[in-house]
Amino acid sequence: MTRVLTAHELNRTLLHRQLLLERSQQDLPVVLERMAGLQAQYSPAIYIGLWSRAASVERPAVTRLLHDGEIIQGTLLRSTIHAVSRRDYWPWALAIREDRRIQALRAWRGTPSHNEMEQAAATLRAALADGPLKQGEIDKLIGADRRRGISLWLDLIRQPPSGTWERRRADLYGLADEWVGPPQGTAEDGRVRLVTRYLTGFGPATRKEIATWAGLPIATVTATLADLDTTTYRAEDGTELVDLADGPIVDGDTDAPPRFLANWDAALLVHARRSGILPEEFRKRIFHVRAPQSFPVFLVDGAVAGTWKATDGPLTYDEFRPLTATERERLHAEGERLADFHA
Repeated sequence: MTRVLTAHELNRTLLHRQLLLERSQQDLPVVLERMAGLQAQYSPAIYIGLWSRAASVERPAVTRLLHDGEIIQGTLLRSTIHAVSRRDYWPWALAIREDRRIQALRAWRGTPSHNEMEQAAATLRAALADGPLKQGEIDKLIGADRRRGISLWLDLIRQPPSGTWERRRADLYGLADEWVGPPQGTAEDGRVRLVTRYLTGFGPATRKEIATWAGLPIATVTATLADLDTTTYRAEDGTELVDLADGPIVDGDTDAPPRFLANWDAALLVHARRSGILPEEFRKRIFHVRAPQSFPVFLVDGAVAGTWKATDGPLTYDEFRPLTATERERLHAEGERLADFHA
């Protein structure tokens, strides 16, 4: 008989897999692999996301890993910037390339065309042979319309010093095969790595949730799952959930300490809705058209309970619900540590 997982079990399990119940002692690139990368349009989100999940994080150390190429920023899932380990960059890039090209060309309705994008990629590759270029320079070279989708035809990374805490605008582009090394593996291997990473960081999940996160067709996800050792569960509403056969399930009564998340943290996005980390009554306060950058949030008892802002001193808080004295005491103690890190 298929096991039914409660909402609390799914919540605590996702928090555990995202390293938000207990911080990891592992090296930061491994932490990124375990949590399935970090969405990183806002560069400090890399630092804060790792600080909330790793036992010992110093800002200069993260910057050094970015400069050394052990953490890579590239346009990957859903054509958004993600920070991943060097080991994961090529598998992820190869996994999504063909399907994303097809989706892009369909959305563009032939303008620009595949041939035009190939020509733009050749032009840009030749120019980047002399060193990285800023976004504005690329726009002048191939046009802004082609630049917006060029990463699907030419693998680019956000090259330091851009995209760091010290220089936050991620507007400097370089060639991935020069920064990371030549591509390794196949698209099929990459999809196995990608889906495995998702289930390690966010499982159990539906096939649609995996596909939404990865930006891949459900049929592609289903075919990839057939190559993995998986098991299935049911949610309380009867929905089938798939997971790695050895994926841990956490008791729903496990204590969830307060945690701080930065803008666009993937635990808040729609693919992870089932976890209840972002209560539905608060979703429009975090994601809405007037604030496309979203907001940094704090978690209390495993769910978003408000937003936070860093100032020159202590953090400031906007509570979405009344907190108990104990909840507020624990939250502010964690916030003092983040303020020290942020200062």
